[in-house]
Amino acid sequence: MAALSDRLDHILGAKAADSLADAFDMRTVEDLLRHYPLRYATQGQPLTEEAPEDGSHITVIGRITKAELRPMRNRRGSLLKVVLDTGSGRGVDVTFFNGDKVKYVVREGLRAMMSGTVNYWRPGQWNLSHPGYLILPETEGDDDSVGALTRVRGGGDLRGLAESAKGAGGVDTSFMEREFIPVYPATAKVQSWDVLACVRQVLDQLDPLDDPVPEDVRAERALPNLSDALRLIHLPERKDDIDRAKDRLRFDEALALQLVLAERRHEVSGRRARACAPRPDGIAAAFEQRLPFELTAGQQQVVAEISADLAREQPMHRLLQGEVGSGKTIVALHAMLQVVDAGLQCALLSPTEVLAAQHYRSLRGMLGDLGAAGELGAADHATRVVLVTGSMSASAKKAALLEAVTGEAGIVIGTHALIQDNVEFFDLGMVVVDEQHRFGVEQRDALRAKAKAGASPHLLVMTATPIPRTIAMTTLGDLETSTLTELPRGRSPIVSRVVPRRQHPNWVDRAWERIVEEVAAGRQAYVVCSRIGDDEEAAGKSRNGRAKNGDGEKDGPTTQAVLDVFETLRAGPLSGVRVGLLHGRLPADEKDQVMRAFNDGSVDVLVCTTVVEVGVDVPNATVMVIVDADRFGVSQLHQLRGRIGRGEHPGLCLLITDAAPGGSAMARLDAVAATTDGFELAVLDLRTRREGDVLGAAQSGTARSLRLLSLLDDLEVITAAQEFARAVVASDPGLRGHPGLAGMMHAAVDSERLEYLAKS
Repeated sequence: MAALSDRLDHILGAKAADSLADAFDMRTVEDLLRHYPLRYATQGQPLTEEAPEDGSHITVIGRITKAELRPMRNRRGSLLKVVLDTGSGRGVDVTFFNGDKVKYVVREGLRAMMSGTVNYWRPGQWNLSHPGYLILPETEGDDDSVGALTRVRGGGDLRGLAESAKGAGGVDTSFMEREFIPVYPATAKVQSWDVLACVRQVLDQLDPLDDPVPEDVRAERALPNLSDALRLIHLPERKDDIDRAKDRLRFDEALALQLVLAERRHEVSGRRARACAPRPDGIAAAFEQRLPFELTAGQQQVVAEISADLAREQPMHRLLQGEVGSGKTIVALHAMLQVVDAGLQCALLSPTEVLAAQHYRSLRGMLGDLGAAGELGAADHATRVVLVTGSMSASAKKAALLEAVTGEAGIVIGTHALIQDNVEFFDLGMVVVDEQHRFGVEQRDALRAKAKAGASPHLLVMTATPIPRTIAMTTLGDLETSTLTELPRGRSPIVSRVVPRRQHPNWVDRAWERIVEEVAAGRQAYVVCSRIGDDEEAAGKSRNGRAKNGDGEKDGPTTQAVLDVFETLRAGPLSGVRVGLLHGRLPADEKDQVMRAFNDGSVDVLVCTTVVEVGVDVPNATVMVIVDADRFGVSQLHQLRGRIGRGEHPGLCLLITDAAPGGSAMARLDAVAATTDGFELAVLDLRTRREGDVLGAAQSGTARSLRLLSLLDDLEVITAAQEFARAVVASDPGLRGHPGLAGMMHAAVDSERLEYLAKS
């Protein structure tokens, strides 16, 4: 008999276990049984999607309606052109290169299973080339009826699989009797039927399982026990079996993640922080009085929420999310000043040097003499703001580090350089992390560890990428969430247009003319490219030198590099204006010089990569042209677009693309152009990529656990799992009295990442 924790080589033997380990990193019985079917099929139905991905390995079953031998055009030999009717409304085209050898076996009228690699020879037309095949028995009525197949007729891997199933009574084709046939994620070496054979062998030996979910919880949600759910997901008899199994296993996935977050939440609640009560006569109050504008109602509410958190001895653990340009920076600055009023320091962690430098200039500008402590003309209660980046000169970095360790600097801004061992603080009271998805939990923890022993700094993480409620609950459920939905007064509307370069090349010329017109009116523009210029792989080239477009088509030109676009525009359409170049490989001082020139208006047009994606604030910039826009994600396009329309003049964003009309890439761009609602676009973005990816750097290990749970659609399941997880952790921190739940949590979430999750 077998248990979930047993090693597969003890159950299946070394050869099969090694194959599963190499293909899927499976080591235990639980690893295999949590490898759920992708879909199910019945006899005569397709065992794959209508339009499978180019290069994917699939298996189909159906009846051969055509088997035509044709001579090869350029060499000796023949091809057997086959059409397999899968019952889906269109036949699957199959080509055998050794037509003379297989024509006597692969004949019209026979039922067959075929397994191979999908090739798209032209858009919308796919084909299986020289697949493995197996001629199947009829369901009733002839000598080769199900269960009576005594000889194998086939070739390739499927023939080998059938041979391996031979017993004293012939070939075991009993799996074909099932109404629902499971189809698994597979590789060329380990096919779906190999996985099925291993699953059946393991289930035959599996002991009844102790269910980690209490019976009353299962009864309330009408969930089967774990033993039944694992059997039903793999070998269902009815459609209802699949639904019931998925309901149970989907709840398990939600519960495993919520247990991790509940443990983190409980651990944070046991820490102690320095209370930072607001002062009516401090720097925060002075800053608020000097503001030349009134905060929006949303900003005022979030400021109050954060202020109340900071006044407590329990460390704040809050996410601040808001639309591009919603005013998160000023809210964060107000919070940092409240901490400075309490005699403590703040660290602001930024993902790039460009953004860190921008924050430094922005905060110094907003503070004025309130940020000039130690300088002539500094205001009462003033503090100092310093910048620490990896590329600073040794003398500048030494001076900044000295101000941090002596406490002269109340606000220290930096990149990953802040995490290094040589960076010390006098008394760190708060950590602000900008664009939180760019940082792992361990990086945040390394910075928070720089606080004095026994004290835990308050934590504020910010993002301009809107996070739908279910995503926030599942990935950031240990954080309280504040959301800014209003745009500050003075922000101007942005109009976006798609520019299809192939269909309307003259529209591209017009885009450059619009930039010249805006510059003539005293305004500025961005031109954004997807790559720098010397990285062919980043250009999207395939091995034959052609590029794959956003829809996976292997045609069209490669993407345009920022170095090439800069030279072309400077010598051509934009020769009459001042053009600057900015990308990530420029030396730090040169990047800073270019950004300063663009900020002060001595550069009219900035040709750049995505280094301007977040944080850059030039109110005079009104136009953005994004070249090869189909190479960017939805949220990234929205972030980039947020760099314009930040002043009194409306913004114009032009999305240049070679994507084919009617394709998914063009549809994505049309959706971006149709709305500026970041939350609507965030949902669209998540629906176009694997949901496991949304977990980001902070929780990348949890992606393995999201096999059935939809982070967008399963709000009710996530909510129920969260309520149960928080209740059980509150009564049993560490889950010592619930070993089954602890085991589920560790099995579902990558163990190496759990170490980091526990620290955060």
